[in-house]
Formats: sequence, C-alpha cells, structure tokens
Amino acid sequence: MKTLLSSIISAGLGLWLASMFIHGVVVQPHTGSNFFGFALTAQWQLLILFGIVIGLLNYFVKPILDLITLPLRIITLGLVGMLISMAMIWVVDYMFVELSIPLLYPLLWTTLIISVLNIVFGKSVLKENKY
Repeated sequence: MKTLLSSIISAGLGLWLASMFIHGVVVQPHTGSNFFGFALTAQWQLLILFGIVIGLLNYFVKPILDLITLPLRIITLGLVGMLISMAMIWVVDYMFVELSIPLLYPLLWTTLIISVLNIVFGKSVLKENKY
C-alpha cells in the first residue's frame, strides 16, 4: 500500500514539475472536462487524476511488462525499462486530451523526472524504523 501511495504521489508531482519546467508538456483543463461525471475544472484535479492513473499503471502493469521483457532488459542493460516507463506515460497522454506531451524528448524528460521522484519517495516512504 505504501508503494502504491508513493507511486501515485511521485507521478502527480512529476507531471506537475514537468509541466512547469519542460517546454511542450501541458496539463490544462478543457471546457466540459469530466471523469465519470466529476467535473475537472482545475489543474490540480487533473494532476491528481493523472497521478492516480500513472501510479496504478506503474504498480500493477509495469511489473508484468518488466517480467515479460526481462531478457531484453538484460541485453540492453535496462534501456527497455525506460522505454516501458515512457510507454506508460504515453498511454496516459493518449487517453486524456487534457495532457499533452508532444514529442520524444519531453516524454523522455517527463519519464526521468517521474522515475527519480518514484525512487526518492519509495526510499523515504518505505524506510523502516529500527527502534
């Protein structure tokens, strides 16, 4: 549960940082934006939604894809893992019109930001007390 929560937080915060600092990454609500009947009128609502979707994909789907592509990950020394993460974010970009990541380099930088934040939050949240 802690890993899922840290994955959701890092994805939402990573998308916010990417939209602030990477040219081309846009998170913007449109008129009539809703998610199962809930109106999405602010950017923070979209970032929470995208964080939840990316976090769930990273928690449930990514381990399966990592296991399937294990031989390729060994051969390419982990490069396929980055491509899988990029594909996850691209899927979310494809699903929602409110998120726009236009080219390969903004997608790569967004993936790197989310991955680094996921590592940082994963280490800090999952750190156990030794008392």
